[in-house]
Amino acid sequence: MSSLCLRIYNFIPKLPFKLLFSSTYSAFKNAHYNQTPPIIYELSSLLQQLSETLIWVKSIHAHIITNAVYTDRFLATKLVKAYSHLGHLSYARHVLDHFPHPKTVLCNAMVNGYVQHERYKETLDLFRLMDSLELDVDSYTCNFALKACSGLGDYEAGREIIRIAFDKRISDDRFLGSSMISFLVKFDDIDEARRVFDGLLEKDVVCWNSMIGGYAKACQYDKAFGLFQSMCKCRIRPSPVTMVSLIQACVGMKNIEFGKCVHGCVLGLGMSDDVLVLTSLVDMYSKMSDIESARYVFEGMSMKNLVSWNAMISGCVQNGSVHESFKLFRRLVLSRGVVDSGTIVSLLQGCAQIADLDSGKILHCCIFRRGLELNLILCTAIVDLYSKCGALKQAKFVFDGMKNKNVITWTAMLVGLAQNGYAEDALKLFSQMQEEGVSANLVTLVSLVHSCAHLGSLKKGRSVHGQLIRKRFAFDAVNMTALIDMYAKCGKISSAERVFNKGIISKDVILWNSMITGYGIHGLGDRAVNLYRIMIEDGVRPNGTTYVSLLTACSHSGLVAEGIELFYSMETHHKIRPTEKHYACLVDLLGRAGRLEEAEAVINQMPFTPGSSVFEALLSGCRTHKSIDMGIKTADRLLCLDSMNPVIHVMLSNIYAEARKWDAVNHIRSLMRRKGLRKTPGYSLIEVKNQVHSFFAGDDSHPNWVEIHQVLEKLRSEVEATGYVPETSCVLRDVDEPMKIKLLWKHSERLAIAFGLLSTPAGSLIRITKNLRVCVDCHTVTKHISKIVKREIIVRDANRFHHFIDGNCSCNDYW
Repeated sequence: MSSLCLRIYNFIPKLPFKLLFSSTYSAFKNAHYNQTPPIIYELSSLLQQLSETLIWVKSIHAHIITNAVYTDRFLATKLVKAYSHLGHLSYARHVLDHFPHPKTVLCNAMVNGYVQHERYKETLDLFRLMDSLELDVDSYTCNFALKACSGLGDYEAGREIIRIAFDKRISDDRFLGSSMISFLVKFDDIDEARRVFDGLLEKDVVCWNSMIGGYAKACQYDKAFGLFQSMCKCRIRPSPVTMVSLIQACVGMKNIEFGKCVHGCVLGLGMSDDVLVLTSLVDMYSKMSDIESARYVFEGMSMKNLVSWNAMISGCVQNGSVHESFKLFRRLVLSRGVVDSGTIVSLLQGCAQIADLDSGKILHCCIFRRGLELNLILCTAIVDLYSKCGALKQAKFVFDGMKNKNVITWTAMLVGLAQNGYAEDALKLFSQMQEEGVSANLVTLVSLVHSCAHLGSLKKGRSVHGQLIRKRFAFDAVNMTALIDMYAKCGKISSAERVFNKGIISKDVILWNSMITGYGIHGLGDRAVNLYRIMIEDGVRPNGTTYVSLLTACSHSGLVAEGIELFYSMETHHKIRPTEKHYACLVDLLGRAGRLEEAEAVINQMPFTPGSSVFEALLSGCRTHKSIDMGIKTADRLLCLDSMNPVIHVMLSNIYAEARKWDAVNHIRSLMRRKGLRKTPGYSLIEVKNQVHSFFAGDDSHPNWVEIHQVLEKLRSEVEATGYVPETSCVLRDVDEPMKIKLLWKHSERLAIAFGLLSTPAGSLIRITKNLRVCVDCHTVTKHISKIVKREIIVRDANRFHHFIDGNCSCNDYW
């Protein structure tokens, strides 16, 4: 053994003697043969065998220096590779920087080290240094540099490297060619990628795969299949990656016949056991709603990995087979298979889809039991589940506990609040989202539009509309429908019309339906019917929702004859069979007009058993026209259908109260308490200075309560001076007349109007949103107030809009 090996042996006592001896012997033999100093071979061999531990590499490095062989580029390259492999890039760079006149191979080793450890900026810096020092840049250097550009997302730098590769005439190297194609495809420069591909003298399967995959990614599916045919003509055997790209192209085309052809090619090429390809087929069939074929491929797989199980579970959820997805999950668990966050996310989405809160909670516990990391995607799925199941406390708890949130997380929480009636909280959350610098996406903004519609918040609604325009989101039929609905519910029917007129070219029926609905809630039944006729003339085919909107519009406007004609024409002219909703609208139309016997006859002649919505419409008519006997009979039938509905109990109680049957009223209220049912409290909203204020009946919690009370007292005096007589029958409580009058003046809409008069400039418009139907006395009082204060007051109640101007209302006292 040489003295050098003995010194290293003493320094590292655990080094196997035989290993050193054999390597040294081999080194001497090679040195004798190649006329190379034996010390270089000794150290090279040791580096190769002892490169797994830093102390060994540093020891060998020290001996390289002491033996004055540090100028050997072969040893220097091995040292750079060893240090890079261990992650000590500063040591590797030290070797490079102290090497006199480095060559390309040594620089490539350093460039590769930077890329392997994702130090992309240093990679490009070194590449540029090589180019500036006129060191030879070869295909390997360009290949590594392109990977760095891809990692940094720097398209321009990548194009510069491709230009250098062409200038140095190394671009036809098939490995570099494949990297250039992949880089250009990533940045959607598919035409340039094809030029590079066509310029390659020699193309292997990787080059073909990069180009075919690029066409699939760019949605140029015909070209992907055309190139596949050319590949086969060139006698290049497709690889599993080729087939996966073609399968993805079939999904993009939504062409299941092409998908089945590719499936046939997979079998013909002998890939029937390839897990990657078969998993892609499962995913393809699932996304094209052929769950039976997906199941057939999945069950036929001899080997299944976690990705395969996840694809099948996700496919079941996508196709509405949530219970089957849980059966697959149980099979996976019982087979002692691994479960990851992807598995749980799919199942959570399934639970959200069918509002299965209990199973969702079990999955939430499963995450902790299995020690899965609560990553961003998983937490977002949990928030979405709880939100869609109405468990907003749990959703907020998970949401608040998340350290990192992206726009999807914020949107899931925001949509949950909006859909569960917490529109004001949704808007507050959006403000918080903006403060944290998170940019809203299309789903976020559309859900906010719905929140603004619910609150009647016109200013915020306009602001959100402005953001949709500034962010240049596409205004498709769904988004425009949301805007039409928002403007209509905020009382700006003219703005709703402007949005509708911009989107009328789309000919989408939902757009027409939303405008007809908007006219309906504003009592503009004539306009709704006229728009329907224009719609028919334009060749837009109505659907069931169209007729629900039309019948509602006729009902709110007293267009009884027109409504009846439309109802009976829907089946004869458009082959649309009336559903329970349509019958409920017809009964409501007749009931509002006082034609209660006709309404009852319609119910008795229905071709199917009437549901609760039909009887509720009749009951509402009975209450409006004080038909106590029919109302009691109808309520009894309703309670048989839905005994736990608080609305029915309240309506029946109100009918008894208006008839002054207080014992019956107390009985109904006692029954509600025993059943645990609660009446929905009435409230009114008003937006002032971009803030929504809410008022409940008798509410004295507002900071401006004293001033509000003073305004109300003044209004009361002025209204009574006009000859107004209170309609105390609206107070459904067994109290004396003075108390009834006092209670009337504490109704929520009057509090909101008083606050509006206090907080807005004289002569400006006041907008109120109320969650229940406006009572007769408040309707009369608001007409008087509009004339006294010379202001337009718009009130949106549960049924429609009331525009009060100079003592008159747009509903003509018909609502």
